[in-house]
Amino acid sequence: MKPKIREVIVVEGRYDKNALSQVVDAVILETGGFSVFNDREKLVFLRRLAQNRGLILLTDSDGAGFVIRNYLKGALPRDRVKQAYIPDVPGKERRKRRGGKEGKLGVEGMAPQVLLDALRRSGATFEEGGEEPKGPPITKADLYAAGLTGGPDSREKRLELLRRLELPEHLTTNGLLEALNLLMSREEFLRPHGL
Repeated sequence: MKPKIREVIVVEGRYDKNALSQVVDAVILETGGFSVFNDREKLVFLRRLAQNRGLILLTDSDGAGFVIRNYLKGALPRDRVKQAYIPDVPGKERRKRRGGKEGKLGVEGMAPQVLLDALRRSGATFEEGGEEPKGPPITKADLYAAGLTGGPDSREKRLELLRRLELPEHLTTNGLLEALNLLMSREEFLRPHGL
């Protein structure tokens, strides 16, 4: 059974996310590499998650990884962000024809134990036996019942909710659902005037 981590883990790309998701049970988000520099909405979302759950930054150990890490360190609340570092390991990922400029393996190329050790050193909150049962998740049916989808004024209601929760306005319905389930319980969502 994979260990469960409370914080949201932020990695550079999808291959990093795939590798890490096989090692731990956690919410893992991608920066999209350097595209995070121009994605204000993603940054707002990361700030919100940092305040609510805490974040762990886990980027590659090459120069590009540190540029992304340093940018996020300056843009996110320092007291809510932990830093996980992988070691410099020479090599190239199997999927790549050639290695990177610096010839180092990235997060996706690390052995599972190396990733776990990096997360432990960062101070990740490992939840033994998992979290207390949170209850059923918020569903698309709940969004529909709340008037956030399927109605003539659903878009306006969704935008108002996104503003109140300080979330990006361009979140898809699936993205909104994921964000809501990260930020609150179904009970909190259904509570009258809870939102």
